[in-house]
Amino acid sequence: MLIIGICGGTGSGKTTVVNKILNILPEDHVVILSQDSYYKDNSNIPLEERKHINFDHPDSIEFDLLYHHINELKNGKSIEKPVYSYITCTRSPETIHVQSKDVILIEGILLFSDERIRNICNVKVFVDAPSDERLLRVIKRDIIERGRNVEQTLERYIDTVKPMHEQFIEPTKRYADIIVPLGGENMVAINILASTIRQKLGLKKNQDINSIFH
Repeated sequence: MLIIGICGGTGSGKTTVVNKILNILPEDHVVILSQDSYYKDNSNIPLEERKHINFDHPDSIEFDLLYHHINELKNGKSIEKPVYSYITCTRSPETIHVQSKDVILIEGILLFSDERIRNICNVKVFVDAPSDERLLRVIKRDIIERGRNVEQTLERYIDTVKPMHEQFIEPTKRYADIIVPLGGENMVAINILASTIRQKLGLKKNQDINSIFH
């Protein structure tokens, strides 16, 4: 069992890195857990108030459940992963059944702020990117996926995303085993990570890793 934590600021390119790792590994070897699935359910809060929740603070995450689920998978058991909606800021009654596999990939902006999550990861990766690039990605994502306009996104970035990044996310870079500058565009760092995964799993290199990304 190999547990890999992938952390980094909002819009840093974590998802791109995860997807490129998935291209390297056989499908039946890996399961993905996203920190976003473990946002606390806010159905008890009026809809208007939910718009002001600080999703970039560690208190917004149900780390106890995430840690429990990682341990269950580590012990070969299956879990029922929560489904969270950014539109309603609530959890769906439905869950996703997830079975244990050889590799657990956990990704999220606040992962390394929780000591238990850091300690259970065999490999800790921090995906880094300049703040202006992250902001552009956040604007695009929030408009397309989360129903916000540019003004709302910029207001949220100034009020919560930027200060929370400086307080809770950037300092956790020191815990990383591997830092990936430039996010998913840094093929050297991703290849090093891929080689580490293959080595730990005892997988044979059936093809040139570089060829996968072209």
